[in-house]
Amino acid sequence: MFFGRSKKVQLIQPFAGKIVGLSEVPDEMFAQKMLGDGFAVEPSADSFDVVAPISGTLLKVFSSLHAFAMKSDEGLEILVHIGLETVELKGAGFTELAHTGEHVAAGTPVVHVDGAKVKAAGYNLVTPVVLTNQAQVKSIAINSEGAQVTLN
Repeated sequence: MFFGRSKKVQLIQPFAGKIVGLSEVPDEMFAQKMLGDGFAVEPSADSFDVVAPISGTLLKVFSSLHAFAMKSDEGLEILVHIGLETVELKGAGFTELAHTGEHVAAGTPVVHVDGAKVKAAGYNLVTPVVLTNQAQVKSIAINSEGAQVTLN
């Protein structure tokens, strides 16, 4: 890396759908960026795999399968939260495809979602992708693939 040049990394969207800013997520914690900055995706399919947005290690796949945390190879810490309040489902509608501690490449399926089942239970499937260690992030720019992150 050259002096004065920041490193840029691309986060891919975790599944096909409409990319929106966190401010559009109907949950104050995410909309006000209390956990960090990022983007969210509204799914375009009823059944889908949620993939790793970047290469790295899965720090935690939550037992309720509603979220996973990972650390990218560049040191970014990322939370992918599948839907809103979906922890209440206690895993119903979700299938684990990758496990805590595994190193995964960007695009590796981590959790399968039966979206029809989750929606029928009354839950919103908008999925925030949040960079939780903001001190390492200089800027984030949402694009058609997800977001480009410039590191400090």
